[in-house]
Amino acid sequence: MADQLTTDILILGTGGAGLMAALHALWRAPALDITLVSKGMLGKSGCTRMVQGGFNVVLDPKDSIQAHFEDTVKGGAFLNDQDLAWTLVEDAPRVVKELENRIGCLFDRAPDGRVHQKAFAGQTFDRTVHVGDLTGIEIMSRLRDQIFATSLRCLQNTRGLELLTSRDGKKVVGAVLLDIESGEFIAVKSKAVLLATGAGPLMYQRAACAQEKSMDGIAMAYRAGAHLMDMEMVQFHPTGLVVPGSRLNGALLEEGLRGAGARLFNGRGERYMERYDPERKERSTRDKVSRAGFMEIAAGRGTENGGVWIDVSHLGAEFVEENFAGMRDRCLSIGFDLARERVEVAPTAHFNMGGIRINRDGFTNLEGLFAAGEDASGVHGANRLGGNGVAESTVYGARVGDAVAAWVEGQKHDEFSQEQFKQAQAEANRFLEAGNGDSPWLLRDELGRIMWDKVGIVRDAKKLGEALDEISALQKRALQMKASGERRFNLTWQQTLDMRNMLTASQLIARSALTREDSRGAHFREDFPETDNSRWLANIYLARNGAGSKLWMEPVKLNRLKPDAK
Repeated sequence: MADQLTTDILILGTGGAGLMAALHALWRAPALDITLVSKGMLGKSGCTRMVQGGFNVVLDPKDSIQAHFEDTVKGGAFLNDQDLAWTLVEDAPRVVKELENRIGCLFDRAPDGRVHQKAFAGQTFDRTVHVGDLTGIEIMSRLRDQIFATSLRCLQNTRGLELLTSRDGKKVVGAVLLDIESGEFIAVKSKAVLLATGAGPLMYQRAACAQEKSMDGIAMAYRAGAHLMDMEMVQFHPTGLVVPGSRLNGALLEEGLRGAGARLFNGRGERYMERYDPERKERSTRDKVSRAGFMEIAAGRGTENGGVWIDVSHLGAEFVEENFAGMRDRCLSIGFDLARERVEVAPTAHFNMGGIRINRDGFTNLEGLFAAGEDASGVHGANRLGGNGVAESTVYGARVGDAVAAWVEGQKHDEFSQEQFKQAQAEANRFLEAGNGDSPWLLRDELGRIMWDKVGIVRDAKKLGEALDEISALQKRALQMKASGERRFNLTWQQTLDMRNMLTASQLIARSALTREDSRGAHFREDFPETDNSRWLANIYLARNGAGSKLWMEPVKLNRLKPDAK
């Protein structure tokens, strides 16, 4: 029950990073055989298409690359790889022009005909390019059109299971895939593999990311021996919808609302951000606004449903309807009119700043393995600015696509071990053959509660230690997960495979969070509430070590910007 495929470049993931990488690799070397793998439908899955806000880029002469860089690094609490952050802001102007002039995106215009740029939180200049509040749909639709106009091979409704490595384990030479529709395995031999699966902290009880995301790329890379970095840095978005019992629970109301002047109120009607950041208030960075909302709710000052209120009605109904039509429609679907009344929101898990360690061209420590987008780490440090996410995926997708195409020239296809392929199949099949184990849906609910309560917005050593013990217990139970039924389009079987990856990532997040004994960006420790640059201005690395993992730290290279002395 297995097919085989040989290709030059295998790209796992078809969001902004994966599609940009595919196009750039093809443009650089049209003779290459390139295969795209999408866990869902091409252009219709993943998180890039869900981006409401926009793309941060320096276009105005009054703005500067240096200012965008400083906003990014200060927002990231100086944990960023500064070379990666500089590359993001330096390449962004070229990439946004390419999106318009070569890809075909039509960004909103100001009255003078220039590309319109709006305000986003945590920035010193209004530099967010957008298409209303549906920017991601525009970018993904145009990228998909470009892909369809090529001869690129795309395997839809297909997931990556494991990376295949050379016999010495030092080189990635392909991957094992699973066709979700047929239930058949595919062995792919490739000169290079690019991971662009989009990570996604869906292991949290309330999360805003696409439902098919489950940390697949990061978990596969970890099992293959890749180095991970800063896994403790999980971003919580401050304004996810509160809709108990609905799939929209946790869905985002984006940054542009706060940039435009939205106000946040607790259950008592107090504008609480005046207490947490009197200068910037609601336009503070995501980590601070999320933590403030969480603390208001925890202190008993939230709404009846455990949320807070966001209000943009004072900006005028006409302004809201014109500028935030997508978000207004989303709110109308749950019975609220964003243009005329306040809407109930709460923090929600949103983005992984941590992930696979890369350099400026997407190389990892494993030969033949590349990463881009949310699977990779280093660009955002301890906190991502709104508008820097889709910029990262397209900037690094383009850059890594060029680099992979250049690297594979002269490379040959190496053989993988058939034993490795058989083992990957056996690991996946075990859940179809298991006895009377737990349902993966039950385990997912348990993991969601553990991660939200003990590895969430506010952490401490006791809760993190308990979480590690409980995750370990869940991993043992997960070995017996049961997925009854046939192989074809078996969603319970797919959930068992998702759970395996989410449990792996959850353990790594909790271990890194327990190690970091200071508060920095998205990582807040009640028992270590201060930012300690003397000890913790360092990146935390994790790598597989036999059945366990090894952890080490390396100082951040402050080669462009240093924090103010305290």
